[in-house]
Amino acid sequence: MTSQDDIILKAENLYFSYDDEKTHSLNGLSLEIRRGRRIAFMGANGSGKSTFFLCCNGVHRPSSGTVYFEGEPVDYSRKGLLALRRNVASVYQEISFGILNLGVSPDEAAREVENVIERLEITPFRSKPTHALSGGQKKQVSIADILVMHPKIIILDEPAAALDPKHTVIVNHIVEQLSAEGITVLMATHDVDYAMEWADEVILLKDGRLLTHGTPEEVFSDQDSLALTNLKQPAVLQLFNSLCSRGLLDPSLPIPRNLEQLERYIAEIQPLPL
Repeated sequence: MTSQDDIILKAENLYFSYDDEKTHSLNGLSLEIRRGRRIAFMGANGSGKSTFFLCCNGVHRPSSGTVYFEGEPVDYSRKGLLALRRNVASVYQEISFGILNLGVSPDEAAREVENVIERLEITPFRSKPTHALSGGQKKQVSIADILVMHPKIIILDEPAAALDPKHTVIVNHIVEQLSAEGITVLMATHDVDYAMEWADEVILLKDGRLLTHGTPEEVFSDQDSLALTNLKQPAVLQLFNSLCSRGLLDPSLPIPRNLEQLERYIAEIQPLPL
């Protein structure tokens, strides 16, 4: 059973409109985020993922409903928002921009930046201007900018979008580092295969509402919800189900999260007697 101390972020009946309440990007959204979890937010474009993220760090204030951080309603005063953004961090474009905006001295910001640069092994482009960096390097720098603030929650909106395979692997490795440090990671992604393997929980949004919330195994087995959000089952789950339907694998086996786990199942299949 989840205790209230485990809930780091909570949305209660959130509504938000970009056009004076004519339409709503969030329509009574309610959900709870547990501390230290890796959570994939998924849904069709316009489902409310980015709007919810902007409510999480106070960039948007819901027209009604309440966002709670560590059990307390968000304080929208300047002091309250600074405190929130120290703990709920989103990607900025240039390294140290975020920490300087939080009132940290330039000397302290410089020390924090140097620590993160070394940790993420991005020293070769320390001195490069942003426009001279590749897309993958910009993503790395953006995540570095987040880390200098030592947040409790990190929000990543499609972190691997438009990256080549090499830089996708690099960015995904950095995300793994964040998770290993106990940081709560909220990620919007359309990549069901990545979400199946990476996430502790998957949240599906539709029309600004919570459609379903559960483990990857639970959510990606729900064909009706996937159809409503224009998503397909992860390849590993499709293949697992196919092998079970043919009697080659036992459907009572734990659903594999990645191809390596499925390959182990296949390797243990006993050949039929001649």
